[in-house]
Amino acid sequence: MEAESQKRKEKYAADISSIKEAHDRIKSLVHKTPVLSSESLNAISGRKLYFKCECLQKGGAFKFRGACNAVFSLDDDDASKGVVTHSSGNHAAALALAAKLRGVPAYIVIPRNAPTCKVENVKRYGGQIIWSDASVRSREEIANKVWQETGAIFIHPYNDGRILSGQGTISLELLEQAPQIDTLVVPISGGGLISGVALAAKSINPSIRILAAEPKGADDAAQSKAAGRIITLSETNTIADGLRAFLGDFTWPVVRDLVEDIITVEDSEIIKAMKLCFEILKVVVEPSGAIGLAAVLSDAFQKNPAWKDCKHIGIVVSGGNVDLGVLWNSFDK
Repeated sequence: MEAESQKRKEKYAADISSIKEAHDRIKSLVHKTPVLSSESLNAISGRKLYFKCECLQKGGAFKFRGACNAVFSLDDDDASKGVVTHSSGNHAAALALAAKLRGVPAYIVIPRNAPTCKVENVKRYGGQIIWSDASVRSREEIANKVWQETGAIFIHPYNDGRILSGQGTISLELLEQAPQIDTLVVPISGGGLISGVALAAKSINPSIRILAAEPKGADDAAQSKAAGRIITLSETNTIADGLRAFLGDFTWPVVRDLVEDIITVEDSEIIKAMKLCFEILKVVVEPSGAIGLAAVLSDAFQKNPAWKDCKHIGIVVSGGNVDLGVLWNSFDK
């Protein structure tokens, strides 16, 4: 019991007041994304589903919220030095765009194996690309070198309170757009998205359930939850390129305390969910963005009596930056 009460006393990297401040800071810069629903998908899932379409956010993903909050919370002196990050994905483009809007440089360290569409987004938004090897160590070393040379402010893709606060603004919008939601299903990787979403949602409605969706080929968060500590994997293998990161020390406590369960799904289930999003919802989603629907349709969710009362489910469709060549090939398999 003592450990439990200790947990409750622990201060997280963000809270409802920092999330509301983020909302005030970024609301004129971000899109208030639509919530879509489909009677066909309700029938297939046996639930009422509400899709929060962050694939329609600026930069094509939710990451713009956190990046925008981080960049626009810097004072003028710090901002003038620019910002630096390492990312193979949507955070890279989001930070480049946020920096462009603030009129400051963005130095983006990108591994050579990053998806082409995500690299193109960084270029489109004027980010200065510095290439690295695929390993996290290489990315971090090069980002550190850029920081030493330029004095640019480092903004981590997820392990940062400003990032969590920005991502939490999704819940402020979604629970206003669909207040009947009793369960949220959110993709999990480094945990920035689900941490922000959970902190805001639980503050608005303490009884709401928060479930994470994770690929079986990158199930470090599920393993961490089971072990009660952060587990990292020596390698990951999933089509969901946005879900290959590991939890950070700012995100793990929120995931440990506020996320009820982590549902893991196969890549084949993710691809099937992508097809449904394209064919029925008429939205372009990347694999990481389709995983919430995949989780809700999975046996792990459908046949678990613990979730039988989840009637109104909010699904965060996290992004829509997909390499179409890769997509067509996956359908052919």
